[in-house]
Amino acid sequence: MTDRPPDVPPAPEHAVHRRSIIMDSYGAGPDHVTVVGRLTDQAPWAEPGRRWIHDMTLTVTVRLPDLVITAAEAGMASFPHAECPLIAPAFGRLVGLSVRRGFSRELRARLGGVSGCAHLGELARALGPAIVRTATERVAQTLPRDLDGAPAGDVALPLGSCHVWAVDGAGPRKVEAGWRPGTVTRPVPPVEEFLRTD
Repeated sequence: MTDRPPDVPPAPEHAVHRRSIIMDSYGAGPDHVTVVGRLTDQAPWAEPGRRWIHDMTLTVTVRLPDLVITAAEAGMASFPHAECPLIAPAFGRLVGLSVRRGFSRELRARLGGVSGCAHLGELARALGPAIVRTATERVAQTLPRDLDGAPAGDVALPLGSCHVWAVDGAGPRKVEAGWRPGTVTRPVPPVEEFLRTD
């Protein structure tokens, strides 16, 4: 008999501590996606019944056109103090928050420090990029297709999220040259391949 939560593999034998964050994304109708984040902390060396410190989830539903959170729910299956779950309803304050620029700053303002939970807050920060990635994939999957099978029309881009997606970065340059997310295998070839005319 194990005290391991379901679907979490055991930690390596000599590990002192193990933190795992998993994100699962789902379509939620034509204009929404739901992202479920799960954070677990374990002390593999501890005796059974004391190994699992945290097992927390944060589920958000996001409207695709503007990336605004329309529903949010936090849950705690394992936690170190009896009072920990009392803060879970506060994560409903994520509703109305846009996952575009300023997400981390607004997250800190609404749920930082004693207004929230450090572990659910870490999970919320990790949800931001997962939501953007999910939205990009979802939009690419649902775009109308041209006769050659490539998505037609514009795709929401994660501008400013990393060096590839800088305004003058490789991502926007590839899109300008005709690439659309979801149309080629990964890694997406260099910009030069999209600019070739031979």
